[in-house]
Amino acid sequence: MLSVSIEDYIKSIYALQMEDQRATTKRIAERLGVRMASVTGMIKHLASEGFLRHTPYHGVVLSEKGKRVAVDLIRRHRLIELFLSKALGLTWDEVHADAEVLEHAVSDRIIERIYEYLGRPAFDPHGSAIPVKYGSIPPPQGVPLDALAEGDVGRIVEVSDRDPAFLRYLTRLDLTIGTEVNVRAWAPFGGPVTLQIGSGDDILLGSEACSRIRVEQLKRSKATRGAKR
Repeated sequence: MLSVSIEDYIKSIYALQMEDQRATTKRIAERLGVRMASVTGMIKHLASEGFLRHTPYHGVVLSEKGKRVAVDLIRRHRLIELFLSKALGLTWDEVHADAEVLEHAVSDRIIERIYEYLGRPAFDPHGSAIPVKYGSIPPPQGVPLDALAEGDVGRIVEVSDRDPAFLRYLTRLDLTIGTEVNVRAWAPFGGPVTLQIGSGDDILLGSEACSRIRVEQLKRSKATRGAKR
């Protein structure tokens, strides 16, 4: 059985790779909030155990063995998040921190019981895909909200779960999984977007927030089809 520290390192490296970032010592240290010297020592250990390959000055890449560990952890995490939400009534901004702890402690048997109890779900509370056992992580749904042009309509299908404050902010704006948004206008020079929420009022949303939200495109404006904003 792997230690919590080793599992956290492997999952963090996997996340960096999925974000198309080089998993360098500095980035791993920043993500985990640890010293670079600690990362250097752990990388040597993980490489010796066959979890990753390390090229000096180019970062690390997980081996297939390492990827299997990472995907299993992500599956456990997302199932626990959904269980905490569906069975215990926790809000979507509350489940991530507890799942980070429980993913290391809950047995495989309990994870599979949770999976069956929830009806073999495909997505967690934030719209992220739940891998099947011994499977891989499906690609993200939809496109980033900031990829839509004026006049386009989309439905929110996935939201980043890394920042609880961001999720609480979206809740105050009535933005959640399944919410339909109509892009009214983009302000120039990276300014905010004006969105109509369903058939309700318009709201303003900054470009950084838009980049953390993925939508299924429902309608593409004829006026802006093929245009760049």
